[in-house]
Amino acid sequence: MALQTCQTVYYIDRHMEAVEVESVGPGSAAVYCSRSPGREGPNEDAAALIPVAQGHCVLVLADGFGGHPAGAQAAEIAVRSVERLVCAATPIDDTLRSAIVDGFETANQGVRDLGVGAATTLAVVDIEGDRVRSYHVGDSAVLVVGQRGRIKMKSVAHSPVGYAVESGLIDEQEAMNHEERHVVSNMVGSAEMRIEIGPSLVLAARDTVLVGTDGLWDNVMFDDVVEQIRKGPLEKSVQKLVADCRSRMTSPTPDLPSKPDDLTMIAFRRVRASG
Repeated sequence: MALQTCQTVYYIDRHMEAVEVESVGPGSAAVYCSRSPGREGPNEDAAALIPVAQGHCVLVLADGFGGHPAGAQAAEIAVRSVERLVCAATPIDDTLRSAIVDGFETANQGVRDLGVGAATTLAVVDIEGDRVRSYHVGDSAVLVVGQRGRIKMKSVAHSPVGYAVESGLIDEQEAMNHEERHVVSNMVGSAEMRIEIGPSLVLAARDTVLVGTDGLWDNVMFDDVVEQIRKGPLEKSVQKLVADCRSRMTSPTPDLPSKPDDLTMIAFRRVRASG
């Protein structure tokens, strides 16, 4: 039987002052979504928390391309396309996986149909009980980290610089200062869009799942992100990341990354069963 409603929590064109925490699926999510400091235009990031069934949820995040027209509209199309198809599917593994992939394809066609050259990233995380799987297009990143800082999964940015870091040709510091760091080679809105599907992983009780736009990853070093989110109250950890990003964006310091941008992140942890 298909789901009739999904009581989805949307974050579209938001300018949040503080982190919001929502119970969703088998755990809770701390979410922040806000436009670039000092910019009066729309927030070109969008996100959603989709409760699929008891103990099952889908996290969605998109970052519309600022150098292209209609970035905010493209991000909203992407998020709503995935939500619509996920909520129309039965909460069965193969069916929902197909719905997520179809959501990407529908989003891609919808953005292309705008006819203005719009584009967006799209990252989706499916969490069912203690299992997690990621899907992504572009450079919005997905990270799964254990309480002691062990990296269980990190998506690879679909960009020349992202591939260079993954292959060891350049390090993170060089990547953040690279003149082509904003070039993305795979996007929603392209006839050549390619969906990367991650492996199914087991989530331990204290693991953290983090999804973020490049407003996070271009302003805080990866190791610092891991150290901040691996333990402690989830809301406090995300709020500290937000504060660090905002400080870097508005008060640049030599030798530290700084890139004013829209900023969206979702951090998720399972709630341990009682008894």
